[in-house]
Amino acid sequence: MSAPTREERRTCWGARDELWKCLDVNQDNAESCKKFHEEFEKQCPAQWVKYFAKRRDFLKYKEKLQTEGFEPAEGVPSS
Repeated sequence: MSAPTREERRTCWGARDELWKCLDVNQDNAESCKKFHEEFEKQCPAQWVKYFAKRRDFLKYKEKLQTEGFEPAEGVPSS
């Protein structure tokens, strides 16, 4: 696999941004963003799709921690 060109990267990132915007508006309802997800998968290398999916999950988790704080699981002793 050759490295994507600058234009291919821009196209991929644009598709990713459109998908993420749709998911944000529709509160992560993947069904209503299906066409954006298909375009994202079509425009980006498969490894990038996996990476960006994990990245979005991490960013959402980080945002939740910052707004709601950390709560340890039940039964886990605190230090």
